Amino acid sequence: MTPQPRPVSPGCTAAEERERGAAAVEFALVVPVLLAIVLGIIEFGMIFNAQIQVTAAARDAARVVSITDEPATAMGDAVNVALASAPTVPIAPASVNIAVVPAGTAANPCPAGSEVTVTINHSVDSLTGLFGAATPLTGTGVMRCGV
Repeated sequence: MTPQPRPVSPGCTAAEERERGAAAVEFALVVPVLLAIVLGIIEFGMIFNAQIQVTAAARDAARVVSITDEPATAMGDAVNVALASAPTVPIAPASVNIAVVPAGTAANPCPAGSEVTVTINHSVDSLTGLFGAATPLTGTGVMRCGV
């Protein structure tokens, strides 16, 4: 029995069939690269958004300490403001570090002319692993006290 030629799709020549097959192979080669690029853009956007929120939270906390009227609760209020300023980033209260230079007293934690620096360390988990398992972020806010 002699092999029968493969039937060609209706309306297509054999050359057009081969073209379609070549296009499918090219598509299969290009899709993984394009998918990696799109996922990288999404991952970078999420990390960048978290960095902006962490930095804004540190700046807001520094502002609270620098202009507070209640020195007894200034540090606690600053931590609460930092947590509230980044609603989509789960900042741990222990990761909020507040330093005043030169140091104040318990009665006045932020004397006029000194600077308060709030540093927040946070780690963002990766969705894809393109940038590692987690990306460490640091946000810093500095304000002059009593201004």
